[in-house]
Amino acid sequence: MIYKVYYQENALEVPVRENTKSLYLEAEDVREVREKLQDRGYNIEYIQLLEGNYLEYEQASEHYKLENL
Repeated sequence: MIYKVYYQENALEVPVRENTKSLYLEAEDVREVREKLQDRGYNIEYIQLLEGNYLEYEQASEHYKLENL
């Protein structure tokens, strides 16, 4: 399954919407996503499962790049 992760790069700073970034990750479930990103020190705001038409839409975006962890 493909997940889109919304995060802030520094978990110690107050989250600011304009600084929110996203990445795409393949994992079996949300727990595995969190385990894969644990060592990066991100402040994870939201993890969204992408499937169906929404996945196709995201894949068509120029910003779509699947992370290999």
